[in-house]
Amino acid sequence: MKAIAAGLLAALALAAAPALAKPKPVMPVPKPLPVLTPEAQAGVLRDDALQSNAAYQWVSDITTRFGARPAGSAKERAAGEWAAARLKAMGFDTAVVESFPYHAWVRGANDSIEITGPFPQKLAGVALGGSTAGEVEAEAVIFDSWQAFVDSTADVTGKIVVILQPMARSTAGEGYGATSGPIRWAGPMAAQKRGAVGFVMRSLSTDDHRFPHAGATNWSDGKGIPAMAISSPDAEQLGRISAMQRKGEAGPVKIHMTSGAVFPPVGTSVNVVAEIKGSEHPEQVVVIGGHLDSWDLGTGAIDDAAGHAIAIAAAKSILDHGLRPKRTIRVVLWGSEEMSQPEGFGSGGFNYARAHAAEAPNMVAAMEADFGADKVITATLPATADAAYGKTMNRLLTPLGIAIKREPSTEGDSDTDVLYNLGVPCLTLNQDGYDYFNTHHTPDDVLDRIHPENLNQVVAAWSATLWMIAGSDVTFTRPEPAKAEK
Repeated sequence: MKAIAAGLLAALALAAAPALAKPKPVMPVPKPLPVLTPEAQAGVLRDDALQSNAAYQWVSDITTRFGARPAGSAKERAAGEWAAARLKAMGFDTAVVESFPYHAWVRGANDSIEITGPFPQKLAGVALGGSTAGEVEAEAVIFDSWQAFVDSTADVTGKIVVILQPMARSTAGEGYGATSGPIRWAGPMAAQKRGAVGFVMRSLSTDDHRFPHAGATNWSDGKGIPAMAISSPDAEQLGRISAMQRKGEAGPVKIHMTSGAVFPPVGTSVNVVAEIKGSEHPEQVVVIGGHLDSWDLGTGAIDDAAGHAIAIAAAKSILDHGLRPKRTIRVVLWGSEEMSQPEGFGSGGFNYARAHAAEAPNMVAAMEADFGADKVITATLPATADAAYGKTMNRLLTPLGIAIKREPSTEGDSDTDVLYNLGVPCLTLNQDGYDYFNTHHTPDDVLDRIHPENLNQVVAAWSATLWMIAGSDVTFTRPEPAKAEK
């Protein structure tokens, strides 16, 4: 018994001894960098970012806390308030929320579409953003492409126009640009002008899943026609039925479609603006960011939590290494990028540019991420008279597998294009978009679709590029300002 008691006492003593307690794992914090050349410092930032999951963690946090963040919604505003507080806690000198008036569109709970004849069956479809609510059943007039619809003289009065054109897959996403404008944006209004009572299109996608892809169409303010996108397999099904119809093997195709979309009164949306003040030229600003909002079907992990997380992680890496840029780094989380707007309203990018137009002459450059979470493969830099800058960027980006394009940048991105029109040089680290449109605007846009190592490579490229602009005196050739957007 004494031996047992002694053993128990010894065990209790060991359990109580603080020296033997299992230490909690501590995430390594990057140490301040020694005095190095800007290029060497950029190299360290690049290499350390490859081992960090800072951007992935941000995406995890915001998508878990808020899920989808539709443009102009309470979720978008709450995410903006949370982001501003989080950025301030990270060490940014300032982090504020800038509100602007916004006309929201809300999807109804009863989106549905089905073939009622000749072969009744349900289809997977969603209303396009900005389209009108309504319930329609009518004969469908089916076109294989947008051009076929434009060239056709068919009478579509009282009918539903269906366009089955597939989207071409490419690394740079050219197929999306070729179809989103004419088909999704202009299609419903063009069909309405010809007398149609509904509009259906094949989703702008490169996947073969039965997920319809959302997206914005021209704002109707409830005065247009119901407009929906259907999944790729369902578009193929309609194509087969249409082929049978042309052969006389089936009667007219009839479709029943329902949308309960709502146009709430004018509300507000937000931009989040955070800064690391420059030590030598605080008035000179480098603008970086991505958009805060997302479509309502998924959680917006790829489009575009990953994008604004890339910008945040790149700026934070500079803070974590004890560096202070010469120029001010301004991170912007633009609100309401996804939705179309009626006349007199605009996106977060437009409202940011309007609010900060007076600063445009002092904006050194603008850079945006809005193309998912896959690796950077090429870089498009602004023109500069500094011949050494291009060589430096080659040395920094080549180890990441990135090629610098010969032609300088001549445009902005989704939220920075208005800045470009104000004369601000823009640059783009072009990511691989070959698989981007598999999940774009679908329920599959979730955290699990992101590969952390690919996202780390993007942050590595951004960190080095950002430091070589904000931590140096390089200047870029400004484009000729275009007329300001109204």
